[in-house]
Amino acid sequence: MEIVGLGVDICEIERMERALRRHPTMRERVFTAEERAYCDSRARPAESYAGRFAAREAVIKALGGYRGKRWQDISVTRGPSGAPAIRLQGNAKLRADALGVSRVLVTFTHERTHAVAFAMAVSG
Repeated sequence: MEIVGLGVDICEIERMERALRRHPTMRERVFTAEERAYCDSRARPAESYAGRFAAREAVIKALGGYRGKRWQDISVTRGPSGAPAIRLQGNAKLRADALGVSRVLVTFTHERTHAVAFAMAVSG
């Protein structure tokens, strides 16, 4: 396994709460149905949304950026163990393929005020 790129991002949970209140369509525009179902089932949905938003940004950085970004081209799903996993589609997938990325690993954590995500794009 070879590391192709790394990315990290932080998202303020309170800012996500405000954004979700101010922009009623944000959930549908940015997050997949699977992500919305998971986040909305949590005690503090904005915390989970913030983690997934930070994960998207971290993945973009791990891929070195790319043109034609669409929010739902990168999504967080859950593996059989419950661990978060990244699903790439569209231009994010094209960029990963061009770089020889076979998988993007992700982890994130939540504190009282912030969510932080770390992504590692790997080949092989």
